[in-house]
Amino acid sequence: MPVRRVRDAVDAVPKQTALVVGLISGSQFANHAFLVLLPPILPLLSSDLGVSIAMLGVALGAQALVNTAFQLPFGYLGDHYDRTIALALSSVLGAAGAIVTALATNFPELLVGQVVLGIGVAGHHPAHYPLLSDATTEDTRGRAFAVYNFGGSLGFATPPVFITAIISIPGLTWRHAIGTLGLIGLVYAVVITAVFAWRVDDDISAPNVEPSAAEDPLTDRIRSELRTLVSEPGILAVAVLALFASTANWGVTSYAVVFLTDVYGLSLGLANLTLTGLFVVGAGAILAGGYLTDRFGGGRVLIVSFLGFTALVGLIAARLVPATVAVGLFLVLGAVRSMAGPARDELTERLAARGTVAKSFAIVTIGIMLGSTIAPPAFGYIIQWIGVEAAFVAVAGVGLASTVVTLFVVAEFADARRGTSAAGD
Repeated sequence: MPVRRVRDAVDAVPKQTALVVGLISGSQFANHAFLVLLPPILPLLSSDLGVSIAMLGVALGAQALVNTAFQLPFGYLGDHYDRTIALALSSVLGAAGAIVTALATNFPELLVGQVVLGIGVAGHHPAHYPLLSDATTEDTRGRAFAVYNFGGSLGFATPPVFITAIISIPGLTWRHAIGTLGLIGLVYAVVITAVFAWRVDDDISAPNVEPSAAEDPLTDRIRSELRTLVSEPGILAVAVLALFASTANWGVTSYAVVFLTDVYGLSLGLANLTLTGLFVVGAGAILAGGYLTDRFGGGRVLIVSFLGFTALVGLIAARLVPATVAVGLFLVLGAVRSMAGPARDELTERLAARGTVAKSFAIVTIGIMLGSTIAPPAFGYIIQWIGVEAAFVAVAGVGLASTVVTLFVVAEFADARRGTSAAGD
């Protein structure tokens, strides 16, 4: 009976919807994989290219910075001209950046590869979300986003284990691993572009903006966005919260492998498997975070998540436990930090004024991306000049700051907005 219900549910989804959701989820997988190509091999890169961990952190930060800068251009391209072109350009550039990274023989070439990759990855959310929205109905959108986010979680988890498997083969190196992922991404970019151009209806791939809006001067649009930004102090506070939380999370993601190899002497393969496990456990914890958010509210879940994150990272940094326990703590850390995602989204939606939900999420996303820009170079320099344990102490400190900001947001904004909404209803 359960199998029959699943089959009936699948059959009830229109083929066009299933096609778009499947292809876009695959694109999400590829883009998330591109985001974490370097963290699994930072020790190897430092040795092979003759550069410090701090400089490699600069490369990661540059990737995130251009990712942030090109969000709005890609969004404008998809909203006002052609979503298929936005998707194609994003997919091809991301794959090209991965290939350039694999071919890099020195730091400047590596930096170019990461910049190109960052520009490409910048376009995936601005292209993906409108396509998913127009390809689904309200009763299928939740399942579509679940599939989409699952694809992204698998994308984060794949590079560490894939690279470990490739470099374990005699004669193959990290270049072969990253180059293979880049080539697979390039082939997928060609396939998804061709399918969207020939098989997906125009009412899904074409922009759905009024002509008058498309003709608004750029300066007017910028002024409008700035007015919206200033008028929502609660959303600005959540964006600051997201900035701190993202900085802490990307500190762990970027340097977990370095910590385990340098401090505990784990092999690169085992350290990378731990990083993969962190993402896999986190993917499951997202579901738990959604349940807890629905039951207890986003503010409480965020506070518990950030306190747990701070305690776990502090314990790891203190090196009070043996290596096997440290590996287990990293896995638990993956679960604890991932529970914050649904809670942050719930808090953002609750604080957003009517008619500004999309813009509110965009503002919070900028906070997230700025955190991913700051973390690699900042913690990389701490590792270079003080040590990796000190960097993780700093990560724990940022996690504690996230908790403080959350307490402020909940105390100052959440209850007031809830009362206003209730009155309005």
